Amino acid sequence: MTNIFLLIVMLLGGLFLILAGANALTDGAASVAKRFHISDLVIGLTIVAFGTSAPELSVSMLSAINGSAELAIGNVVGSNIFNILMIIGCTAIVMPVKVDSGLMTKEIPLVILSSLVLFICTSDVLLNGQTENVVSRADGLLLLMFFLIFLRYTFSIARNGDDASQDAAQVKEMPVLKSSFLIIAGLAGLIAGGRFFVDGASGMARYMGVSESVIGLTLVAGGTSLPELATSVAAALKKNPGIAIGNVIGSNLFNIFFVLGCSATVLPLPMGGITMFDTLVLIAASLLFWFTGWFFRKRTITRAEGVLMVLCYVAYTAYLISVQ
Repeated sequence: MTNIFLLIVMLLGGLFLILAGANALTDGAASVAKRFHISDLVIGLTIVAFGTSAPELSVSMLSAINGSAELAIGNVVGSNIFNILMIIGCTAIVMPVKVDSGLMTKEIPLVILSSLVLFICTSDVLLNGQTENVVSRADGLLLLMFFLIFLRYTFSIARNGDDASQDAAQVKEMPVLKSSFLIIAGLAGLIAGGRFFVDGASGMARYMGVSESVIGLTLVAGGTSLPELATSVAAALKKNPGIAIGNVIGSNLFNIFFVLGCSATVLPLPMGGITMFDTLVLIAASLLFWFTGWFFRKRTITRAEGVLMVLCYVAYTAYLISVQ
């Protein structure tokens, strides 16, 4: 009983430090950027988007360094599945989500592309006849190259004033000392919280007798996606559910191209218990995201479609638990 209580404290305490650290780092960095006259739109598309993916980066990087590759990969794959099926699904249930035509033809296809790229990078057995699937350093560098292309595209949107990106972060300047303190404290919170969270998740997997891959795909993925869930549901309650779309798109692209790219560049990541089925589910979720926005009701994800997404996630989680 003492062990499980300690593991729960590590998980919750680590998650709290991660979320608080990400928020402090984002506020501090955004204030510094504002001081250098960087626009709110660019800050929202880069620093704020990075801030919501900082929990995944912290957990995946520390998992890779600690040799828990399944946690690192499962965190990214599971977070992206959670982002689409649970966050978009819950947001649509609260309020139907209207999808801009630019998002349907440009940004959401990028989410599908990122899922396909991840599938190719993790299919060494199928494509190359290798004995195991590994996200290699070469794959990591390739993902980072895609991330640079995504950044270039993001800045071109900001420069051209694309209507698909009108939800900019409203950033306030702070004193330099306060901004610096928030950045340092945020980084410390991410590192310390990430370590507690990874150790707690690994211990929980051993205690429950399940693999790190399942813990990474479910518990860790859901925990690190809480910033996106909170932001999206809050936006829906304020009758602005469209923010959820950009939030999920930015987070998913950051997770695959940047988070997994950095993690694999630091140390090659064997897939272990993360199977081709999991990456295929991610592709299917990405296609469902595009499909529900495009068909039935013109460019609107309805409440019924939101319920369908949530049920798909519940079924996927139930399947993962049942095959243990």
